[in-house]
Amino acid sequence: MARRCQLTGKGPVKGNHIRRSGKAKKLGGIGTHVTAVTKRKFYPNLQRVKTVVNGRVKYVRVAASAIKKGLIVKPPKRNWKPEAAKA
Repeated sequence: MARRCQLTGKGPVKGNHIRRSGKAKKLGGIGTHVTAVTKRKFYPNLQRVKTVVNGRVKYVRVAASAIKKGLIVKPPKRNWKPEAAKA
């Protein structure tokens, strides 16, 4: 399953993890230096939520930011209760 928001289209973004060593100049050192650069990915915060799509309730994977913005319409809570057991 793709790590992509079904509403906004947000997906993974490439980036780097930069490792540094040394003491900062303002703390009395000679400055920090980059010792390693590692490739990494930043993934969107995807959540699986029930939503109303074309009048039907279904599960979709959307980013948390889309939920916060109110881009999805959640279905109403069910009030269904089973009938009393007939004896």
